[in-house]
Amino acid sequence: MTDTALPSSDTAADSPTEGASEIHETPLEHLEEALPETQHEPRLWRDDGWTARVIKNEDDEGWAVAMIKDGEAEPALVGPWTMGRNKKDPKPLDTSAFNTLVKTASEVLRRHEQQLRAQLHKEVRVASADGKNELDITLDIVPDEDEPYALLTALDTFGEQLAQVQVAPNFKLSKASAAAWVENEFRRPG
Repeated sequence: MTDTALPSSDTAADSPTEGASEIHETPLEHLEEALPETQHEPRLWRDDGWTARVIKNEDDEGWAVAMIKDGEAEPALVGPWTMGRNKKDPKPLDTSAFNTLVKTASEVLRRHEQQLRAQLHKEVRVASADGKNELDITLDIVPDEDEPYALLTALDTFGEQLAQVQVAPNFKLSKASAAAWVENEFRRPG
């Protein structure tokens, strides 16, 4: 008979029930990052690049669910979670609930990205210096931690770049400021 090594000598216990429980739980506690890509448990559901974790709601006596996208440090969504039938424990996660949570969390991320893009990108259309064509003038803010700046760019009707200058990140792009830049032959605004 061959001896099989236990996961850890620390897991041995006086009673068989305690030892069995510890043998099962110990490896999971130490291998959080090595968990499989797909995991379906009542309070932890990991699939399709997302993790749903049912947690105790710190603000009240209920439960909450946190949705975390793989590779992200912070949850994309934290919301209330339904109580189970016994009104004490949380309702277990299932495929339908998980899919709904993924859809909702993805929408939250998409709206956040749109809002950030709207804050960092502005665009106006003005007449060219000769008045024969229209130009798209864009302002793209680069939120560098040390030295933020913005790029003011002129594009023709075909999307070809005509000019680009670096400006202060607080430059106010308007039809008037864009037209003045075009009339000034794309020199850096003062």
